[in-house]
Formats: sequence, C-alpha cells, structure tokens
Amino acid sequence: MSEAPIASHRAAARSRILSTSVGSRPEAFGSTEWGLLAAIACIWGSSFLFIAIGIESFSPVVVAFVRIALGAATLALFPRARSRVDREDWARIALLGVVWQAIPLSLFPLAEQWISSALAGIINGAVPLFAALIASVMLHRLPASRQMLGLLIGFGGVLAISWPAIHGRPATLLGIGLLLIAVVLYGLAANLAVPLQQKYGSMPVLLRSELFAALCLLPFGAVGAIHSQWSWASAAAMLPLGILGTGLAFVALATLVGRAGAARGAVAIYFVPPVAILLGFLFRDERVAPISIVGGTLVIAGAYLTSRRQA
Repeated sequence: MSEAPIASHRAAARSRILSTSVGSRPEAFGSTEWGLLAAIACIWGSSFLFIAIGIESFSPVVVAFVRIALGAATLALFPRARSRVDREDWARIALLGVVWQAIPLSLFPLAEQWISSALAGIINGAVPLFAALIASVMLHRLPASRQMLGLLIGFGGVLAISWPAIHGRPATLLGIGLLLIAVVLYGLAANLAVPLQQKYGSMPVLLRSELFAALCLLPFGAVGAIHSQWSWASAAAMLPLGILGTGLAFVALATLVGRAGAARGAVAIYFVPPVAILLGFLFRDERVAPISIVGGTLVIAGAYLTSRRQA
C-alpha cells in the first residue's frame, strides 16, 4: 500500500476519535434528564469536601488512583458494564480514560493544595462553557442563542454563589492553571463521550475508560503511597468519592450528555456549588450570603434556558 492511502486512513481514524455528535433527544428536558441532573449535583456537590479530607493524609495521585479504581470496581459489579465493545472504539475509550479521569482527577486534588475547594468549584463550573465551545468546533455550528444565554447566566450564578467563600482567600496561579487544564479536558471528554454513550450505553464505556485510567495512574499511585500516611478519615472519604463520585455520577453524566448533547448535558455541573453550599448550611451551620441565594436563582434560570428544546 502506498504512503498516501495509509496517511489518509490514519487521518480518518484520528478524525473519528476526535469527534462528537448531537444529543439523541433534542427536546426540552424531561423527568429523566432532570433526575440525572439532580443525581449528578447531589453526588458531586460533596466531592470537593471528600477530596479535601483525602489529601490530608494521602498524596493527590493516591486520591485519584483510589477513587478511579473504586469507581471501576463498582461498575464491574453490573453485568451490563461488561458487555462487548468493538475493537475499533478501544482507542477512543482509552483517550476518554485519559482526558476524563486520569489527568483531571489527578489535577483537582493536586490543585487543592494551593487553592480553596470553593475556588475549585467555581473553575469547575466553567465545564459547560468549554463543552459548548468544543462542540461548536467539532460540529461546525454554534449553539442556539437561547442555550448560549442559559450557559452564560448559569456561570454567572456559579460565580455569585461561590464569591463569598473565596473572597480574600489566597490562591496561586499554579493551582488555577492546573484546574483550567482539567476543565478544558472535561469539556473535550463530554463531547467524546456522546457518540460512545449512544452506541453502547454509559456503563460499558466508563468501565473500560476507568480501568485504563487506573492502569495509567498505577505506577504514580505506588510512588505516592510511599509519601502518604494512613488515616481512617481519609480512607473513609475515598468510599463515596470512588463509588458514587467516580462510578455512578460519571454514568449519570455520560447518559445525560448522550441524550442532551455535550453543551446541554454539562449544565449539570452548574448545580454542584449550590448543593455544596446547601449541605454546608444543613450539616455544618455555615452561613449563606444573600449573593449566594441570588446566584442560586441565576443557576436555575440558566439551566432552564439551556434545557429547552434544542433549535
């Protein structure tokens, strides 16, 4: 075979790997979509707290490895997750494991050594914006004006909710930069997951991507374990972080983006800071600033606009 057909074949393979598709359900969110969104918000709303507890004793890469390994072990319990996946999609799933789990789930605990969990929540709130931007590039079309307005209003709400928690607290450019890298990768991953979820469902894809991510992090986790200390509190925090936050919540998000598309599905991330603040108010007697209440209203309004029927 000549070099030209080989190069053309490789280019086509790369194009297929780095591609996305529209959601299978362009209609306005129904009970299933809102239910998935609520599950994601409730689970990930507490994840930053569990990460903060985990890195008190474990190195950041140990936290990342353990949560991914627990997530994969949880999914492996479901027969549906072990169903067959075509070999032609292995590379795409491996890439998903790198950009959705291995790298960003390592960067978040690493960055939280230098910035507050509240600021991490704000930066994480930019995921839907990056998901929409990357979807526009991959699909060669801009989101509908109503959805774009909803995304911007929702992010404004995230800023308003979290501002009292970060105002006056120190942060480093390194920590912020690490999280920006993670957020861009999350936006890319949300798009890559759409056609895979539509073809296989969420569980078979995520089981394999998390197994690949855990394999990638295994040598780093082994080194990190040497520099970690044991504590029951940090170990206990890994259970919900892994089983719920890395196992079931990823399944919920993959299902949501498969149904609604990357930009609309990723709007679930906007509800993570409101849930985190509500949990602090209910269980830790933390004060809720008036601007946070305004921000919560903006998040709901932005999510409603984004959730409407896709033009």
